Amino acid sequence: MAAEPQKDLAGAAQPAAETGSGKMVMAMGAVGSIAAVLIVFTFQFTLPIIEANKAEYLDKSVYQVMSGATTKKAYAVDAAGQLQALADENDPAAQYYFCYNAEQKLVGIVVKASGQGFQDVIRLIYGYDPDQQKVVGMKVLQSTETPGLGDKIEKDPVFLANFQALDVTFTPGGTSLSHPLELVKSGEKNQPWQISAITGATVSSRAVHKILSESSKADLPLLVQFLSQQTGE
Repeated sequence: MAAEPQKDLAGAAQPAAETGSGKMVMAMGAVGSIAAVLIVFTFQFTLPIIEANKAEYLDKSVYQVMSGATTKKAYAVDAAGQLQALADENDPAAQYYFCYNAEQKLVGIVVKASGQGFQDVIRLIYGYDPDQQKVVGMKVLQSTETPGLGDKIEKDPVFLANFQALDVTFTPGGTSLSHPLELVKSGEKNQPWQISAITGATVSSRAVHKILSESSKADLPLLVQFLSQQTGE
């Protein structure tokens, strides 16, 4: 016996296929709603864990970059362009970390910096020694550069050696560098303000050079001025 066609509210015949399609759409909508709720819940649940891991990694990286430091104090630039100490050293708003040894003597300042790489934004920190006027360490915190090439900026020992004593001496008055940072081909470095590029990863090397160049021009004069005010010089 043939199935009796379904009828709508007005009594008109309604094809069975149309009814099945409507149920499928409703089911898909319900599944989509449940999935959206689960995504939001997972994000909210994991976000504090992710942020805590980032803070822990940053904390370890600061002490790796600034050898000899045992404590740090976070600073940020306020609306007036002045440095202000932050109550929480793990405050994400921090831009600078003043690092001290066991005798509470300032050994250097770790600076956050970022810029566009080949694939995406590169985020890094570098250590600045105001007494020597040198960059004394650099560590990439976030990068999606090409594996095997661009990612060498994170781990290549020859490239990282560029930042163990990189000259950032200021002119009298502390407003500009005596020698702007310069990127040179691998093996051609002969000046302390030069950065030797990684062969095969010139774009990523150039990105790090640009990040440090812009930061040294913008951040370091501010730090030098702040330190001069603190010491009364």
